[in-house]
Formats: sequence, structure tokens, C-alpha cells
Amino acid sequence: MTNPTAAMLVIGDEILSGRTRDSNMHHLAGQLTERGITLAEVRVVADDQPAIVAAVNALRAGFDHVFTSGGIGPTHDDITADAMAVAFGVAITHRADAMALLGAHYARQGLEFNAARQRMARIPDGAVLIDNPVSIAPGFSLGNVHVMAGVPRIFEAMVAGVLAGITGGAPLLSRTLRVERGEGDIATAFSDFAAGYPDLAMGSYPFNMNGSFGTNLVLRGTDAARLDAAHAALTALLMP
Repeated sequence: MTNPTAAMLVIGDEILSGRTRDSNMHHLAGQLTERGITLAEVRVVADDQPAIVAAVNALRAGFDHVFTSGGIGPTHDDITADAMAVAFGVAITHRADAMALLGAHYARQGLEFNAARQRMARIPDGAVLIDNPVSIAPGFSLGNVHVMAGVPRIFEAMVAGVLAGITGGAPLLSRTLRVERGEGDIATAFSDFAAGYPDLAMGSYPFNMNGSFGTNLVLRGTDAARLDAAHAALTALLMP
């Protein structure tokens, strides 16, 4: 059985300008790998509604799941929810359940539940709320698209909630062989070796440490015994 596929859409001018370093992709990739969901594509777009709409429509048509981060806060440039409504062709309103959650939260904080904060309760019709145990303001799932905050701590909490309800496949495992030789020295042998294991994914990742070149050879697959056997065979080939 083929594992489910996923894509990620990172939304925000601050990412593209270099002002903010994105860590959410790294976290999501690790979580999906553990659950047997193949992250096959990541896109980054600006806070621009047509760009968001075009990207999410392309990704949701091509993958089983789409995870987005960014653009669901209280300010004028938080336009992700509106873009999702346009992409799916549905209305967007202040949802009663989201309003209740946020209203109670700000009442406990002794803060005004003003118009800016109420923006975070605007949810496209038909969406299911994603719990936010960190700061209450919810994300939402619409079809196969899961819309989440960009703040890493909140994003990570939302990812945990979403993945609890998604069926994955066989977790992707890996084995690594560190070789103290440059890629050019081992490329032919490694390519020939990889051809004998079409069921495994193999990659070569060079490094330079203390002026010396080396290569990490990474084997990936879902069968631990098969990986172990291939790793042993590669070790015997390159490190006799």
C-alpha cells in the first residue's frame, strides 16, 4: 500500500524577505515521516491572496493532504482564511464556536475582545476547527487542507492535533553510512549499488570537516530488515 502524500504551503512576506527563519517545515517533515506520510512538496508564497489561492488549489488537487502555516492572526495582513474561502468558493463569517472560544479566553485574561481579535474567529463555511491549546485562536481544516498558525509553538501543537486524526502508512526509516571519501571517489560504485535495490531510496550528502571531504550515504525505506541488509552490503563494498 502506497503511503499518503502531503504538501506544505508556507505563507508570509517575513519568510520571503529573510526576516524570519522558518522552522515549521523541518518540524512537519519529521512528524509526517514518523507517521508514514510522504511530504513531497513545499511552497512559500507572499501575503498575496491570488498567490495563496493559486498555490493551495494546485496543491490540494495533487496531494492527499496540504498543511499551511501563517496568516491567521489578528492584523490586516493575515489574509489566509479569506484566501481559503476564495479557493474553495465558500463564504467566510465569524463562527459562533470560534467566537465563544476566543471571547471566553480574553475575558479570562481581562482583555477586550476587540474587532482585531475577533478577526481570528472568521472561518470559511464548512471548515472544522483545529484546536489551539497554546493561545486558543483556532486553525481549521477545509477539505484536505489544514490551515495553521505560523508561530512555531502553536504550529507544532496544531500539527499534533491534526495528525491524531489522519491515517498514515508505514513509517519511513533510514540508515546512514559515513564514508571518509569524496563523492567523486564513490559515485560510480554507489550508483551501481543503488540500482540493485530499486525498493529503497538512496542519497549521497557530502560534507567538509577540518579540510577533509567525506560523504554520508543515506538509505531509506519502510522495511527495517531490508535496510539493515542493504546497509551491511554497502559497508562491505565501500569499507572492506
